[in-house]
Amino acid sequence: MIKKLSLVSLFTLLPASFYFAQTTVFAYVKDSQGKPVEQAEVDVKGAENDVTADKIGYFQLVDLQPGHYQLVITKPNYETKVMEFDVANDEKRKDLGVVTLYSSLTTADQGLAIIDSNDDDEDSSQASTVGLLQSSMDVYSRIAAFDLGFYWFRPRGIDGRSGETMMNGVSMVKSDNGSVDFSNWGGLNEITRYPEISQNHAPSEYAFGGNSSVIYKNTKASEYRKGFQFTQSLTNRNYRNRTSLRYTSGMNSKGWAFTVMGARRWAEEGIQEGTFYDAYGTYLGVEKKFNDKHSMTFNFIGSPYRRSTASPSTQEVYDYRGVHYNSYWGYQDGEKRSERVRRGFQPIFQLQDFWKINTKSSLWTTASYQFGKDRGSRLDWNGVTNPSPQYYRNLPSYYINSIIYNATNNSLNPALYTTLTDAYNTSLQGWLNGDPSITQINWDRLYENNQKNDVVDQAEMSRLYNLSGKRSKVYMVDDVSDDKIFNAGTHYTYNFNDRTKFILNASYQNYRSELYREMKDLLGGDYAINVDPFKESARPGSTGFYNTNDSDVEVKVGDRMTYNYIIRRQDVKINPGLKLSTGNFDVFVSALAGYSTSNREGLFKHYLYENSEGKSKDYNFWNFGLKAQVVYRINGRNFLVYNGAMYNQAPFLEDLFINPRVNALVNPSIRSTVYTANDLSYVISTPFLKLRATGYLVDTQNETNVQRFFADGIQLNNTNPDGSVSQVQSAFVTQVMSNVEKRNMGAELGVDVKVLPTLSLQGLASYGQFTYRNNPDVYLVSDASGSSVTSFGQAYIKNYKQGGTPQQAYSLGLRYNNPKYWWVGANWNYLDDNYLDPSPALRTNNFIQNPFSSTPFLGLDNDQVRDMLRPVKLPSAFFLNANAGKSFVFGKYYLLLTASVNNILDNKRYITGGFEQTRETKAADFAADFYSPTPSFGPKYWYTQGRSYFVNLQFRF
Repeated sequence: MIKKLSLVSLFTLLPASFYFAQTTVFAYVKDSQGKPVEQAEVDVKGAENDVTADKIGYFQLVDLQPGHYQLVITKPNYETKVMEFDVANDEKRKDLGVVTLYSSLTTADQGLAIIDSNDDDEDSSQASTVGLLQSSMDVYSRIAAFDLGFYWFRPRGIDGRSGETMMNGVSMVKSDNGSVDFSNWGGLNEITRYPEISQNHAPSEYAFGGNSSVIYKNTKASEYRKGFQFTQSLTNRNYRNRTSLRYTSGMNSKGWAFTVMGARRWAEEGIQEGTFYDAYGTYLGVEKKFNDKHSMTFNFIGSPYRRSTASPSTQEVYDYRGVHYNSYWGYQDGEKRSERVRRGFQPIFQLQDFWKINTKSSLWTTASYQFGKDRGSRLDWNGVTNPSPQYYRNLPSYYINSIIYNATNNSLNPALYTTLTDAYNTSLQGWLNGDPSITQINWDRLYENNQKNDVVDQAEMSRLYNLSGKRSKVYMVDDVSDDKIFNAGTHYTYNFNDRTKFILNASYQNYRSELYREMKDLLGGDYAINVDPFKESARPGSTGFYNTNDSDVEVKVGDRMTYNYIIRRQDVKINPGLKLSTGNFDVFVSALAGYSTSNREGLFKHYLYENSEGKSKDYNFWNFGLKAQVVYRINGRNFLVYNGAMYNQAPFLEDLFINPRVNALVNPSIRSTVYTANDLSYVISTPFLKLRATGYLVDTQNETNVQRFFADGIQLNNTNPDGSVSQVQSAFVTQVMSNVEKRNMGAELGVDVKVLPTLSLQGLASYGQFTYRNNPDVYLVSDASGSSVTSFGQAYIKNYKQGGTPQQAYSLGLRYNNPKYWWVGANWNYLDDNYLDPSPALRTNNFIQNPFSSTPFLGLDNDQVRDMLRPVKLPSAFFLNANAGKSFVFGKYYLLLTASVNNILDNKRYITGGFEQTRETKAADFAADFYSPTPSFGPKYWYTQGRSYFVNLQFRF
C-alpha cells in the first residue's frame, strides 16, 4: 500500500516539479502618488501570458521559461509603459518591484510609448538606465511636437533630412531628397502610433540615424489589443473627417494572429480655399508563431490618396484676399477645380523574421518592397504668358510699378498714364471684391482660347511640324515619379549579461525612380507640342525638341513630354553598437560604415545636351560615423546625460544631379556632408518633478542647397552654333549653393511639476542661434547657357540667420487630471526669431557689380545695399491652446472622447514659412522694385490657418 502511495505521489508531484522549474514574475502597478493602479492590462509581447492587475495593482506571470521578455502595461488615461527583463535558468521567482504609470494628460490620444528599463525607487541606482532618454519622449519633446509643432517649430533648427524613420526594421527615407513620405501610411494612426524614439542625435538600437531622431515603428500583428477599435474624428484642418476601424484577432492556439485596419480621411473643402482631401489607409498584418523562439510576420500597408494643395503668395495678395487665399483653383461650369492635385498609391509589402537564437541572442530580419506612382498636376504653357491669377503682370502692383518706371524714364505720356491707371483700378477692384475671373484661374477662358480658330498658329504648326488642328497653348500636365524600392535589414543583439549588450544592424536599399512629365488634359485643344518655347534664346536655329530621338512632337493625353529619366541609388550600411553599465555610468556607443553608389539614366535626348541621354557614370561615396551616449547616475532621480556624434552623409540624388530633368550635370564640388553634434543634459525624474535642461552645439559642413527659379538680368554666356558668344539676360536657372557651413547652438528646458495630486504645471523654453558660418560658393546652370556651369563666386551670408523655424520658443500650461477619468489642459505658446533663408544669388558680387564696368551700380550706396539685403525677419506671435477629454468603461467596452483647440484667439498674423523671390538679379532693378509702394517680387509666404479644432471619438469593443 505504501509502495502504491509512493508511486502515485511521484506521478502527482512530477507536474508540480515541472511547474516549479519555471519562473513566476510579479510586480505592483502604482501611479505617481504611490497609489495602486487597478485593472491595468499587462501584455507579454509575443506570448499569451496576458494578465490584469488586481485592486492593489498586483500582477504575476507564471510559467515563464528562461529568456528575454518585454512587457506592455496599459491603462486608460495613463502613458503606456514598456519594460524589458530577463529570466535566468535558476530563477524561481522574479520581483520587478513597483512599476509606475504616469498620467497621460495631453497625450491620451497621441499614443506615446514610454520605454524605460528602470523604476522610480531611490535604490534603483544599480539598475541599467541606458534607455533613460533614448526611447522616451520627455516633457520638452512632447510639447515641442504636439503644441509648438503645429506652428512649424523645429527643435534645434534641424530639418528631417538628417533623421531616420524606420518601419519594421527598414528605412522609409527616400534616396532622392532624404524625405519621408508619411502619406504612404496616412490615416493608420492606430497602427503606427507607438514608435520608439531616440531623440535628436542620441544613439539608437535600430539604426545609426542622424541629428533629428531615429523613429522606429513596429506593426507586429499580435501586439495590438484584441478586438475591434473604431475611431471617428472631426476637424477643420486639411481634412474634415476621419473614420477608421481596426480588428485584431490575438494569438490563437495554432500560433496565428491577424490585424486588419481601414481608414478614410476626406474633405470637400479644407480650411484653405479650393482645396479638397480624399485619402484611404489600409493595413493587413499576419503573424505566425512557430514556437517560443521563432515567429514571422507579413505586413501590407497601402494608402491611396488624392488631395489638392495651396499656394504661397506675396503680402500684396494676402492684403487683398486674406490668409486663406489660394491661387491654384478656379470655377469651371460652376464647380471649383484645382490645378495642383497630388495623387498616388505606393503600397509596401514586408516580411519579417524574429528568431530568438538562445537566451542571450536574437536576430530580426526584414525584407521590404515598395512600388507605385506619385503624380502631381499643374498648369503648363507654351507660347503664352503664365495663366496664374497672381502672376506679377496680373496684379495691381504691376500697373503702379509700370507708371513709376515710365515716369522715371520720361516715357509716361498722358495716354499711357490713362491706360495704366484704368487697368490698375480694374485690377484693384477685382481683387478687393473677389471677382473670380480675376482672382482665380479662369478655366472657361483657357478652354475658349485653346478652341479658338487661330489661323496664324495653325499655319505655323503645319509649316514646322506638319500638324493640323487647334493647338493647346495652356494645358494640364502630371509630374510623375514611378518608384521601385527594395529594402533589407537585420537587427542582431547579444546580451553578454544583464549589464552589457552588443547590437549589430545591417541594411541595404536599392532605389530606382523613373521621373517624367505626362499630358493630363489638353483643356479643349487637339494637341500640344513637345518643343522648348525658349529655343531661339537658348540656341538660335535649333529644333528645340525635348526629345530629338522622336521627330513626332505632337503630344496627346497620356503622352510623355519635356523630360524622362531614371535615377538609381544603392546604399549599404553597417551599424555596430555596444551598451554597458558599470558603477554609476551607462554607456552606449554606436558606429557606422556606409557605402552608396548613384547614377542617372536619361531616356530623352535633349536638343541642348549631349549628356542628356544614356546612363551617367556611377558616383560613389563612403561614409563613417560614431555616436556615444554617457549617462551618469547622481542618484536614482538625478542624471547627467551626454550625447555626441560625428559622421558624414552622402549627398541625396537631388543634391548630386543639379539639373536631372535635362542632363547629367553634377555639383562641381560635391562631397559628403559632415556633421558634428554634442549636447549635455541634466535630468530630474521624480513623481513630483520631471525636468530636462540641455545645452547643445551642432555644426554642419559641406552641405549643398539646390534651388530653381526664373531670373531677370542674370548675365549668362551662351555659345551659339557658329561659335560666337552672346549674353542671356533672362532665363530659368538652377542655383547651387555648395560648401555650406552652419552652426546650430542653444539651450532647452522642459519641466513638469505636480502642483497638486491632480494638477500639473508644464513648461518649455528653447533659445537657439542658428546661423551660417561661412560664405559658400554659388553656381548657376541654365538651359540658356548650355552645358556649362557658371560660377557666381561667393554668397556673402556669413552670420545670417538660418530660416525655416523660430529660434526662440516658450510654452507654459496647466493640466488637470480628475480621478473620474476626465482631464482638461491649456497652454500659452510664444514663438520669435523666425527668418527667411537668404537668397544666395542676391548676396554675390554679381548682384552688386555692373558687369560692363566691374564697379557697383551707380545710384546705390552702402546703406541702400544693406537695407535691401538685410535678413527678412518674420513677426513674433503667441497662441493659446486647450484640450480636454473623458474616458468611459462599460464592462469590456471602452469609450474615449477628446477635443483640442489650437490658436484659440484666431491669430492670423503668424507666418509659418516662405522664401525670397530671386526674380530681379541686378541690384539696380531689384532696388526699383524693393522701394516701390507695392513690390512685385517681394517674398512669398505661408500664413498660419487661424483657429483650428480636432475632436476624436474612440470606441473599443
